[in-house]
Formats: sequence, C-alpha cells, structure tokens
Amino acid sequence: MTEPGWGSLRDELAADVRRVSDRLRGLSPARLAGPPAPSADRWPTYGSCAQAARTVAQDLVDAAIALEAAADREVNEGRDLPVLSDLAAGDQVAVTGHDLLAAMGRTGPDTLVWFRTSDQAPARRGVEHAAQALADLRRRL
Repeated sequence: MTEPGWGSLRDELAADVRRVSDRLRGLSPARLAGPPAPSADRWPTYGSCAQAARTVAQDLVDAAIALEAAADREVNEGRDLPVLSDLAAGDQVAVTGHDLLAAMGRTGPDTLVWFRTSDQAPARRGVEHAAQALADLRRRL
C-alpha cells in the first residue's frame, strides 16, 4: 500500500528490498564472494556481491536514521553497520530496507532532514538515493 506523500516510491522500494534480499540469500558462497556485473550507470564497482550488498545496506540505514532523527527531533549521529559473513548480506539488506520503510511512515517526503554528510535536504532525496542504489544492485546480481 502506498504511503500518503511518498507516491509509488515506497512500493517500489519494498518490492526491491524483497527481490534483492531473496536473490542474495539464494547466491552460493562463491557467487557472493565474486564481483557483481558492471553497472550500466554511474554506480561504483565492488570486489564482491556481498560488498555491494553491504554498501547498499549502509545507504538504506543511513536514510532510515536520518528520517527517524527528524521524526524524533534528534541529531542524526549515524551508525556504521557491522561487517558480517557474506552469507548474511541478504539479511542485512532485508533488515535495513524494512527499517527505512518503517521510517518513511514517520516522516513525510518534504521534511527537511540532516543526512550523514552534514547535508540538510528533503527526506525524499535520501530515500531516492537509497532506492536507486538498491535498484542498481538488483540489476547487477
């Protein structure tokens, strides 16, 4: 169901969180340790599919924390995700993706939030960046 104000962005993000986490969970250890396909866009190269997933999971959690901090009127102090086993990559994407989806329910897309880069911008900008990174990963797996 589309959250008011977020349009289809929430639905698209939820679908990609499910697709990417399922795909990562189905990859063999060797495939997780191997590099993803090259990006057709400007996204960086990664040494492994697991590394790409960790980077995207960090993007998801960065956006979630920014939205939650704005909703709670707190300072965004950020949080680095732990580096877990390659086999946990799908779970990290799923958990951080669901955290972002929950945070979107607490903050509107036009709410000004502080992102980790000490940059204040509308919440939509951080969510769109995370969604684009996730979509790129989906295409590369």
